Amino acid sequence: MALIRSVRGKTPKVGEGTFLAETAVLIGDVTIGKDCSIWYGAVLRGDVNTITVGDRTNIQDGAVIHTLYDESPVPSQTHIGSDVSVGHNAIIHGATIEDNCLIGMGATILDNAVVASGCIIAAGALVLSNARLEPNSVYAGVPAKKVKAITPGQSRDIVKRTADDYRLYASWYRDGGENPA
Repeated sequence: MALIRSVRGKTPKVGEGTFLAETAVLIGDVTIGKDCSIWYGAVLRGDVNTITVGDRTNIQDGAVIHTLYDESPVPSQTHIGSDVSVGHNAIIHGATIEDNCLIGMGATILDNAVVASGCIIAAGALVLSNARLEPNSVYAGVPAKKVKAITPGQSRDIVKRTADDYRLYASWYRDGGENPA
């Protein structure tokens, strides 16, 4: 069973149909939508500020989600939209990720950055604090820079397919580990 812990009077809330891996960690002011999946070793630590996750979003193995303290000079919250895939070992620290995005493996998104709807953040990319990314674009590098625009078809093929795949994978675990095929 996942570690779910209250802190500072806040208890994580988890939406219906969400899969939590046994080693996932949810602490404090964390709200997760419906039909999500939080995978092995993922940590969502809402001890110092708010973390929200929309519907059908997957937070993959080893990802870390955190914020800046609500009483700091420049606080931050983390808001992750619906149909988002956060890749293995990614870090999202106090940023907003809008709907239909793919955050690549090992990418880092820093405080008060806004990743617009339809973005793909390449593996290992670093999105700096306060960055405002253009919608339907691919960003890569350190620091991350726009490398190209993507079409709605490309977004469906990459972003939506990944989110759909993770809903399928989560069903294997909810259904006792049997492949329903």
